[in-house]
Formats: sequence, C-alpha cells, structure tokens
Amino acid sequence: MKFEKKPMVNWYDPRQLAFTGVKTVLSSVFGNFADRREMLAALDQEIQIHDYSEKKEFWFDFISDLGDGFNPTYTLAELLARESLTLRGKSLKRGDVLVMGGDEVYPTPEIIEYTNRLRGPYQAAFPKNEADENRPDVFAVPGNHDWYDGLTNFLRLFTQKRSLGNWRTQQSRSYFALKLPHDYWLIAIDVQLNADIDYPQICYFREIAKTHFTEASKIILCTSEPSWVYKSFDDKNESFDRLQFFIDKVLFGKGEKDYETKNKSIQIKAILTGDLHHYARYETGKLQEASCQLITAGGGGAFMHPTHTLKPEIESLGGETSHLKKLYPSRQESIRLSFLNLLFPYFSLTMLFFFGIYHVFTSWILQTKVEGETSLMERLAAQNLFDGGLGEVLQTIGSGISHHPSALFLNILLLIGLVLFTDTKSGKKNLNYIAGAVHALLHLLNFYFLLWLFSYTNLQSLGLDVNSVEQILLFIGEMVLVGGIISGVLFGLYLTFSVVVLKNHITEASSSYRWEGYKNFLRIAVTADGLTIYPIGVKQVVRNWKNTGTEENPRFEGGPINYELIEDPITIHHETTR
Repeated sequence: MKFEKKPMVNWYDPRQLAFTGVKTVLSSVFGNFADRREMLAALDQEIQIHDYSEKKEFWFDFISDLGDGFNPTYTLAELLARESLTLRGKSLKRGDVLVMGGDEVYPTPEIIEYTNRLRGPYQAAFPKNEADENRPDVFAVPGNHDWYDGLTNFLRLFTQKRSLGNWRTQQSRSYFALKLPHDYWLIAIDVQLNADIDYPQICYFREIAKTHFTEASKIILCTSEPSWVYKSFDDKNESFDRLQFFIDKVLFGKGEKDYETKNKSIQIKAILTGDLHHYARYETGKLQEASCQLITAGGGGAFMHPTHTLKPEIESLGGETSHLKKLYPSRQESIRLSFLNLLFPYFSLTMLFFFGIYHVFTSWILQTKVEGETSLMERLAAQNLFDGGLGEVLQTIGSGISHHPSALFLNILLLIGLVLFTDTKSGKKNLNYIAGAVHALLHLLNFYFLLWLFSYTNLQSLGLDVNSVEQILLFIGEMVLVGGIISGVLFGLYLTFSVVVLKNHITEASSSYRWEGYKNFLRIAVTADGLTIYPIGVKQVVRNWKNTGTEENPRFEGGPINYELIEDPITIHHETTR
C-alpha cells in the first residue's frame, strides 16, 4: 500500500487549529441529529458476540491513541506484529486479537489520514497474508478524533470485514463484546464525543448481560476515556456518571428484576482506556466485592501527556477510593519534559508568524493618520520611554486607540481569545483565571512596547522616514520576527507555569513539543489461573526507518527497538464472592 510517512501533528499550526475546530463543531451537530450508532443498530438487528472461549489460553493486545507520527506509530506496529516478545526471559506471544482503544487517527478522520497514519504503517509492519491460517483479528473503539466526520471513515475501515495489514476486522458496530475463555468477557463501549450511550447500545449489552453472563463472569471493560481521572480534575465532568450508569444498570442489572440477582456476583477485573497519552494504573480496593485495575494506556503513537498532574488517590467507581500504583513516564521525568515548553518558539514556528502578522496588522490600523495629525509612530518616536516619558507614551497610545476602534477591537479580541484559552477545568481553579488574565495582558503590553521601541529605533535612532520602503520593510520584519518570538516565549512560559505549578493545560502543554517517546501498549493473557497484564513501554522510538521494500509495498527496517516492562506483570487471580 502506497502511503506518505507523516510527522507528528503540529497542533499549534493556525491552519490545523482552524480545521480541527470546524470539524469538532460539525461532528457535534452531526452527532446530535444523525447518530450513526443508531443507524448501524437499525441495519444490524443481530446481537453479535465474537466467541474465542474455546481456547485454553487466550492472548490479546490493547493499544490506544495511535495513527499520529510515523516513527512512534510504526515502532509500535512493528512490535505488535512480531510473533512474540521476550521480556525478563519470558516469551509473550502475539495477541490472537488486537484491540484498539480509541483515536485511531489524528488529527481528523479523512480517508487519506487513515491511509497515511494508520493503514499504511500497519500494512508495512505486518503485510496481509491470505495464506496465513492464524491471522489475528482486530477490533476498534472510536475516540473523539474518529468521530469528527460522524464516524463515516471509521465504519468503512473497521465494520466491513476488511484487513488492517494482516489483522482482520470483525465488528459490525462501533462497540462489541468478545467472549473469552474461562468465563471472561471483553466489553467495549462507544461514548461518542462525551455523549450519552445510545439506547440501541444499551439494549445490545443489556441483552448480553441478561442472557450470556453467569454468576462467575468476569469483565474487562474498554472505554475511550479515563473518566475516573477526568472526574478527579473536574467535579462537573459527566463521563464518570455515564460509565457508572452503564456498569450499574447494564452490566450489574441493578433495578432489572429479570437478571439483577444473577449478575450481582459478576466482577469487573479491569477497565482499559486511552485518551491520555501515557501509562497510569489505579487500583480500587473493591468494586462489586473484587479489586479492579483502572489502566490508562494511551501510548500508541500520539504526543506524550504528562503524569505528574495525576492525583495519588481519587474517588472511583462505586464510591471506592482508587490508589495510583504506577506511572510511565515518572513524575520527575514528566516535569522535566514539561519544561520543553520554554522552547515553544522552536516547536511552533507557524504560531510565531501568526502572532507577528497579527501585530503588524494591528500596527497598520493604528498607523492610519487622522486628518491634520502626524502618525502614531512619528509621535511615539519623539518620546523616550526610559527618560521619564512613560506617561506621554501611554497618552499617545491611548489617543491612537481612541481614534481607531478597529484596533481596539483587535486588542480586545486578543485579550478575550487568550483568556478563553485558559484551562479552568483542572488544576487550581481560581489561580487559573488569574494566570490566564496575566498571560493575556502580557501579550498586549508586549505589542505596545514593541510598537514604541521600533518607532523610536527606526525613526529617531536610524533616521528613517516613516513612509520609506526601507522603514516599512524593517518594521514588518521586526514585528514579525521579534514580536512573534517574544509572543511565543510568553506563550511557552505560560504553558510551563500552568502544567508544572497549576497542573492544568495538560493537553495544550504537551501537544506543543510533541514528544515521541514513552509509548506503550498492553499484552494480556487469559488463562485458567486468571488474568495477567504485561504493560510494555518504549522510552525512545526508532527514527531511522529505511524502506527496504518497494514504493507500492513498503517494508521498513531500523532500530533496534528497545522495549521493556513498565512494571511487574499485573496478575489478577480468580476470586469468588459466594
């Protein structure tokens, strides 16, 4: 399959921000008026269960938040494709099933993005082989980025019995149930852009819980977001309540007389998710009389999220307290990497040019002459800010703004935009507002200081005529380069202070430097003894991939890939509640 190797998505490219914003709005409208989950359920009335229960030992892989830059995506695809991985002297066989836990592509789900960022790399890592009698299956849960086109291309890829490399797609809806050996079940739900779980999906899982679960059934639940973490950030987050509703009303059958008594003994052994691009494991004391692992493993290929913002204890499902057991990367490494935001001008050149051009355009409006007066720059050039001229400079700027309401509008637009950018849903709520307001004011002060500085330098010190071509070009270059860089530095300082001190802006402050390292996935074994979870991490992805195949059928070699166990295998033995 011919495809283009893509770099990590630059989320601070103004064009990308605008395009993603439009997609988000459109997908929200589409989701409200035409939910494709309901359309699929109407076309597929069968309650389909994918049965793997005849195997004595069953292995599956879980990966989430993939399909971003080529280097991390292909590095992990290469590991998933290997017949086995050896860790601490133990051979871990490739999963019989690959479960993708959400956000299979970035930034938006156009078919070309799926091809370049997901299908192409996975085909190259594990080429389709029709003669292979043991081809593994693949199932996928959609995340918010998959939903940005109303789920159209996700459904084409994952619900039409196509191949993803040598993995075979099997599901017919955006949610699914896998019956595993030893009365284990993998239940994967679709929460569609933080919306309520649709009624046909509730009916689908309720029928499975009612007719197929036994008193000894054990559940591995997959969802596309760590609602327990989001609840700890923001008390108003509703995703936690939706997950609790699904567990209580659908799986446990509370209030459902026809199966509540039978299902009161089932156990949720683990909840797997992504959306946060790191590894974090919480453990509950008891959930339905059994301990439960809450694992975020969103390290499939996208930029790394920080871990130092996570709380050591959080309120979890069923009102229980969950304790943080393991992080990857560590808190110390997470904080260290967060300081890369100080290099924001280096990582986000297009954002610098955006700020610079914004400053130039505002200056142009202010420079427009009022009849009978000299221009603003000429008046500013006659005043020395550092020699007792602060009051005069402020008065001159105030006069200029009062005669140019469109410039005032741009100033207010900049202030409001930066204040609204403030993350007020996590961290230290009240201080967040103050930090956001100070950040916005600093950008405005920076603009007017530079406007005076360049006016004084160009006209007074260099003696250039305000309307000369040399002066105009010099001013534009100064404002774009110097103004853009200083604005970028201010932005980076704000992000650094926010994520390190206030512990907010976790996505904005990590997508800026787009760290490719600290990727991860889970390899899980279901045996007669219980459930064993092997969290596999890659600190540094391979970047020197060379195509040793053809353009039409690429195959890449590079490396070596240094992978490790993030922590000791998590062994969950069978428990009985009776």
